[in-house]
Amino acid sequence: MEKRIFATEKAPAALGPYSQGVGAVGELVFVSGQIAIDPETNTLIDGDVAAQTARCMDNITAILAEAGATMENVVKTTIFLKDMNNFAVVNEVYGKYFEKDAPARGCVEVARLPKDVAVEIEAIAVV
Repeated sequence: MEKRIFATEKAPAALGPYSQGVGAVGELVFVSGQIAIDPETNTLIDGDVAAQTARCMDNITAILAEAGATMENVVKTTIFLKDMNNFAVVNEVYGKYFEKDAPARGCVEVARLPKDVAVEIEAIAVV
């Protein structure tokens, strides 16, 4: 797997745990949007947006492991928020999953998410 981080002073610096750009060479793995469903019970977890975010990220981690990848292989994520006022909390939890060379990222507020959750996260990784 080759993952290359692109950063330039000719564009705004990253304002959080994401990279300006990420290049990838290898097989791509597209992880569908994950919501806060506990894989053991197949039901939504109880908890606030921080707990929901952690569950989303844990689900992504498990799917990537099945594909032979880790969070280090992630090159792009998209976060869908029910309320952009939760961005700081989501950002804090999300950032713990990317200690080095965070992926490129998009984040949008949406009117509604499946099962009325507060957050949904999808990812693209390269293996």
